[in-house]
Amino acid sequence: MMNDAEIVSYRVYPSPNASVELTEITYMSGGMKVKGLLAEPKQEGEFEGIVYMRGGIQHVGMVRPARVAQFASRGFVVFAPYYRGNRGGEGRDEFGGADLQDAVSAVDVLKQSTKWKDGRIHLFSFSRGGLMALWTAILREDITSTVHWAGVSDVVFTYKEREDMRRMMKRVIGGSPNSAPDAYRERTALFRVGEIDARVLIIHGLKDENVSPEQSIMLEDALREAQKPVETWYFPDYTHHFPSWHNAQIVRDLTDWMKAQ
Repeated sequence: MMNDAEIVSYRVYPSPNASVELTEITYMSGGMKVKGLLAEPKQEGEFEGIVYMRGGIQHVGMVRPARVAQFASRGFVVFAPYYRGNRGGEGRDEFGGADLQDAVSAVDVLKQSTKWKDGRIHLFSFSRGGLMALWTAILREDITSTVHWAGVSDVVFTYKEREDMRRMMKRVIGGSPNSAPDAYRERTALFRVGEIDARVLIIHGLKDENVSPEQSIMLEDALREAQKPVETWYFPDYTHHFPSWHNAQIVRDLTDWMKAQ
């Protein structure tokens, strides 16, 4: 049987950025073949790593090559797991259940890049990816920093605030928070943020109706209570999606922040 993070195959992927090479990688995770997208700067050298935790579920919020390449062009090797059950990967996306292993193993996939600078791994997450990144930072001791942009931190809170997602969450998680409380509690990382050694940056638009700012405020409060280093960038006028010009500026700012940790 193949081990977690063992690479099964590579496939050259068309890159939208002339300075970045993209490769789709199939790797093992929990005995399943899952996929993700690797972005490496074409220039010579060694670069810090970012594991990019996508949002959404299945085709919603799927990894976008241009977005991953945007991060790589800032001088990083970037690996973005699709999570199981997506794009031909085996198994099924469980919204922070057994698929957490796909995120945890993704760190070891990234480390196999010949362009990775030993010792420097960051996590970037958006929306649902916040859940995956929090658990990865809890379960691993080799994460330098983690950035949570409009990130989910409490799955019960998500169920309550997103009526449009309840059917999906019942199907994927196995019931509601009332009928399957353990499954929801197991997915909620807030109880264990005291185990995070990485530096944390939280970014959120305060008019976000997809993932309410309360999710970030709860995370900030839990980290401060655990006396963990946390920085917050809150934007009073923005929703879940920021204007593209400011989004690009924030990517520059947050990648500078990562390098400074």
